[in-house]
Formats: sequence, structure tokens, C-alpha cells
Amino acid sequence: MTPFTGSYPADDVQFLLKPMAISDTPVAVKEALIQSGQKHYSQMLSHESVPSESYLQLFHQALAANKQRVAADIIRLSAGIVATRPHGVTLVSLARAGTPIGVLLKRVLQRYYGIGAAHYSISIIRDVGIDQNALRHILQHHAPETIVFVDGWTGKGVIARQLAASLAAFAVSDGVNIPAELYVLADLSGSAAVAASAEDYLIPSCILNATVSGLVSRSVYDPHTAGLGDFHGCLYYQEFAPHDLSGYFIDTILDSVGEQWPSAITPFSPPPQLVGQAVAQALLKALAERYQVSQANYIKPGIGEATRVLLRREARLLLLQDNSAEATLHLRWLAQARAIPVVVCNDLPYRAVALIKEIAL
Repeated sequence: MTPFTGSYPADDVQFLLKPMAISDTPVAVKEALIQSGQKHYSQMLSHESVPSESYLQLFHQALAANKQRVAADIIRLSAGIVATRPHGVTLVSLARAGTPIGVLLKRVLQRYYGIGAAHYSISIIRDVGIDQNALRHILQHHAPETIVFVDGWTGKGVIARQLAASLAAFAVSDGVNIPAELYVLADLSGSAAVAASAEDYLIPSCILNATVSGLVSRSVYDPHTAGLGDFHGCLYYQEFAPHDLSGYFIDTILDSVGEQWPSAITPFSPPPQLVGQAVAQALLKALAERYQVSQANYIKPGIGEATRVLLRREARLLLLQDNSAEATLHLRWLAQARAIPVVVCNDLPYRAVALIKEIAL
């Protein structure tokens, strides 16, 4: 398999994904197939469209309001990487929310630390696992102890647990031990090894899909059609090139990094994991009882996860801590556009939570 770079410059990232022609599955059809157990979500893709001008304006507002916070957290996270990877750094971002974060970290490590870290973006899928062929490709070139898994945020900690389980299985199958450590900007669930923050704040890249992630879709995997040596698949939205904001997002955050360096550097310390885990578990239990939710998978806590639900799933409810917060303006826009009820819950520990609609089958 040959890596590709999406719409990013070749030095920024290598996507270890296989660009494919993927048929469109409408959201409602996809939801019914997922909940009936006929298909796993990773086997289907609802094709994206170019964001409207009014929705794009919300992205630009969010970027202006949050760029300094994101830049400061990128600085802190890069310092955490340097502190925990003394033998070299190989960035492995989890496609696709992790991809822009990985590009930013690669640039910062190069510019301010003189560390020429390679950066790969690979697929990890709940219930399926990490792309083992992608891992094997990386290990042909880099030592396992240098690998740094990067994502934007944690929600319930599902991907962190999937990462740990996948790497444990990989150690058995391939005899290679890779640290099951996740590095994120915002660790809501207390499941990251290194995080810049535990606060649920608006990371502007979560507002958009492919047009802020190198024009690459989320990853897909169908065991019935995948070749033995294939990477997990993706759809490359080359037709969206005139609307691509991937480079613009990177440049905007890097400008803010330059303004703050090195004042935003703080001594590295692990995040308060137990506190975050307790908060996340208590929230899941309370919401499951309050709204009679049958599976934890149908509860998506945090701004980033709630945005994903409203963009590509069938949403039942949007729960907001504050109905006037600027950080959730885009969520209120999406909820109104899709006729999704909004409930204000002042006792939420996060800014937002989305509930997926359970379909009567």
C-alpha cells in the first residue's frame, strides 16, 4: 500500500488509509442498519456536502475565539511529548479528529525543538480495533518506544480502551509491545496518558469534517471486501478542494503558537485521570437512567462528540450546560437545522452531550 497526504503538504502527514470509491448510505438508513446489527458503522459512509456559508461563519467565529486556547494547549502537549519520549518521536494520529492536531504537533516539534518527527494518520474503529497493517508499516521505519498516539479529545474513553486492547492483541500476534498511551488536547474521560487540559472547550476543527482534515473522510472497514494487506479505507473528497480549510486552520493556530511561545509552556504533569473517569462514569449512569438510554454507545459527551452526532448520526436530544454559551453556538445551529430538541441541564459536567435516537426495530 502507498501512503498519501490528502490535501496537506507531503511533509505534514502520511495517511495510512486506502482511498476508495464508497457508496453513499443516507444517515437514517445507516442508523437503522447499525442499530439492527445488520452492519457495523465502519462498513458504511454517509457522504458529506460542502458546509453552508452560514455554518462556515460559525467555524471562523470559533477559530477567532479559541485559537489562543488551542495554541497554548498545543504548546503544552508538545512539551509533554518531549518529556515522555526521550528516545525520539513518531506521531501517529487517529484519523480523523487527531489528524490536524498531529500536523500542528509535528510543526511545533520541528520549529521549536528541532525534532523532525514523522507523522502518520491511521484508522482505529470501535469494536474493530486499530489498523494492524498500518502499525506494521510504521514499525518498518520506527522504534515502538517512539510512537505517540494523538487524538483531539476523549469523550467516554472508548477509543483509549480500544487502543489498549488493540495493542495488547498486537503484542501477542506480532510480538511487539507499543505503549498504549493516548495524547490529546482535552481529556474529558480521564483516559489519556498525556493531556493539555481536562476541560470541555471548543476545538474549532471539530466543527467541520473533511474540509479541515485534509479532505479525508472518516475511516471505513468492511472485512468482507478488504484485502489481506490493505489499510483501512477512506473517501478522498478531492472535489471539495476549493473549499478546503485544512491549511488555513493549521496556519492560524501556528501563528498563535508563535505569539505565545514560550510563555505557554508549563512543567509536564499527568492529567488527573481518576477524577475525570469518575465524572464520566457518573454522567453516563445518570443520563442512562434519566432518559432510559439502553446502551452507553448512544450517549456522546463533550462538544466534539456531540458535534459528530449532529453531523453524521440520527440525534434524539442535545443537552447543553448553558443555552447561550458561545462554545455551543454551532451545536444550537445544527440542532435547529435538523429539528433536534435542546434541553438545558445546568448540572452537566460538560458543555454539551448528545443522545443518539434509538430506532424501534
